Amino acid sequence: MNTLYDRLSPVVRNLAPSGIRRFFDLASQMQDVISLGVGEPDFVTPWHVREACMYSLEQGYTTYTPNRGLPELCVEIAKYLTKFGLAYDPSHEILVTVGGSEAIDLALRAMVCPGDEVLIPVPTYVSYKPCALLAGADVVELPTYAEDGFRLTADALERAITPRSKVLVLCFPNNPTGAVMDKEDLQAIADVVRRHDLFVVSDEIYAELTYGGQHVSIAAIPGMRERTVVVSGMSKAYAMTGWRIGYAAGPEPIISAMLKIHQYTIMCAPHMAQRAALEALRNGDDERDRMVESYDRRRKLIVAGLNEIGLPCHEPRGAFYAFPDIRPTGLSSEQFAERLLLEQGVAVVPGNVFGDPGEGFVRCSYATSVELIEEALRRMRAFVQNLAYHPVR
Repeated sequence: MNTLYDRLSPVVRNLAPSGIRRFFDLASQMQDVISLGVGEPDFVTPWHVREACMYSLEQGYTTYTPNRGLPELCVEIAKYLTKFGLAYDPSHEILVTVGGSEAIDLALRAMVCPGDEVLIPVPTYVSYKPCALLAGADVVELPTYAEDGFRLTADALERAITPRSKVLVLCFPNNPTGAVMDKEDLQAIADVVRRHDLFVVSDEIYAELTYGGQHVSIAAIPGMRERTVVVSGMSKAYAMTGWRIGYAAGPEPIISAMLKIHQYTIMCAPHMAQRAALEALRNGDDERDRMVESYDRRRKLIVAGLNEIGLPCHEPRGAFYAFPDIRPTGLSSEQFAERLLLEQGVAVVPGNVFGDPGEGFVRCSYATSVELIEEALRRMRAFVQNLAYHPVR
């Protein structure tokens, strides 16, 4: 007799639980843990943004908004995207979502049919593959490597494409590696995408966290706007992770298809959070820039420290993650992360949870204070030195 679980969707049954959560759950039960695992800013949402939310409650903004989002917020999003050379009609080509994650889910469900292939460079954010599988697609993972700065190459993309290939998912600046794609990199990728008539979902949630240069969107490459959905949101740049405001920008036919799903499943993003996002976009640039400057200082500190310890770390040029190579220790990613947590009280994320090419690496978030980063590095040094005296057998 089948159990109740056996009668559930086989796609859902076969989804692996988040590999990140196990280490967070373990760390939550311990004392004196320094977490380099959380992928969110350590800053509190700026006061004027919180105040805008409170004022919206006083004014009674507790109702539904239009499904697409507040019209004035769509206008501000469209204005903001011009910073990256992107032009969208706020009335038809912008959709406000419950975080960037909903936008990714909607885009994939709107674009793919069962049996289509979704191409995903890895290591990358853990949600893309499950969203593609839930949409009925087959996932093709494209390995990226430290020697290439974890950038996707046009040759690797070309080799992976089959007649069933439909969508390429990009995440640059990248979570977990901090990799950035330059304009020349994206032009080469765009040539392959156009030649094979692919769609692109470009997750640019870390666009503002690009160090030493301006973020480049693949949608700004000639011939790419009409086949690309740009996904972003307020979470990272404006320290608004819990507000759950994201958005998608793209061609009207795709956004309209996404809007249909959004209407039936979500209705609209929270009204008060949309009011807060409106304030952030209008008046939040100074606080955003100060946060980015702080991340940049921490980035340099943690990368130098990891290299000095003997954990080679390429320079992350975006986001707020370092992705050091822990293979010199002789431990697997999960062994390293678990032992570092239990023996030294430092939480990192094993690289293999972001895809098989992440094995041999761990993700360290530097979205925490300088003092905690310095202490974490001291503990990691002690851990690695102890391994040197007691090598793995």
